[in-house]
Amino acid sequence: MTAQAQAATIRPGREDDVEAIEMVLLAHDEGPAGEPRVAPGAYHRYFRHLLTRGTVVVAEAGSSIVGFGASVDTGRAVHLADLFVLPDAIGEGIGRRLVEAVYPEGRPRTTFASDDPRAMHLYVGLGMTPLWPNFYLTGTASRLPPTAGAVAVDVSWEEAAALELAWTGIDRSADYRLWSQRPGNRWFVVRGTDEAIAAGVSRARIRGSGRWLDRLIPGPGTDPTTAIVAALSHAADDDGVIGACVMGPNPALKPLLVECGFRIADRDTFMATDPELLDPRGIYDTGIP
Repeated sequence: MTAQAQAATIRPGREDDVEAIEMVLLAHDEGPAGEPRVAPGAYHRYFRHLLTRGTVVVAEAGSSIVGFGASVDTGRAVHLADLFVLPDAIGEGIGRRLVEAVYPEGRPRTTFASDDPRAMHLYVGLGMTPLWPNFYLTGTASRLPPTAGAVAVDVSWEEAAALELAWTGIDRSADYRLWSQRPGNRWFVVRGTDEAIAAGVSRARIRGSGRWLDRLIPGPGTDPTTAIVAALSHAADDDGVIGACVMGPNPALKPLLVECGFRIADRDTFMATDPELLDPRGIYDTGIP
């Protein structure tokens, strides 16, 4: 273990840590020229949300933050939203100390694990099992087929939150209220012939052009493909570029890739201590704050 790792102190994150926390993240998000692919400040609102809503801890060595972890209670489980350590401090045990500080005892755990084998080893050791891949897709709305009898319309965040509570029994209204403060969020409901069949929110992408389907909660018995296609069509801007995370077993994955020309931009693995926590075929709920 290096002197840096030995000297690192784990403490709760604070508002004045946001810039340093983002720099740890951006150290893992470099483009071909070695520069971050997004401008500094792009994630500040997100990290402030985590500080308000979840549990954030940092690893501090001297006067520098060398790593951070963050979790959020989604109602189903405590979800590890972020875990990053500066590249030259990886493998020194800081990541484990951060994770242990944001996962309470006695609660189900979930996370999205990167392809880094060290991360997978850590999460398995903490009781989680890799269950399926998540695929981060990008495409254009013009390639999406029409959805007969299903159309998405804009609504208030309060209406979307109320529908999620009615369908799942989980109250995420505190999250919805905070999300509503993010500029450019669009709340919508997908309606069938006579009732709402899904509710969700989209946002502007942090990287590149277009928009992102951040969240979609189908109602009971809803065909997930119909819900996702209608939501993607509604969420897209004039340029038509739209993306979403689709879980591997979800039936919408194949038509989006094969018939609609979407491509896989990235992937990770959903992990959980309980395989019954989430049905990837009938719900699109990443648990991300």
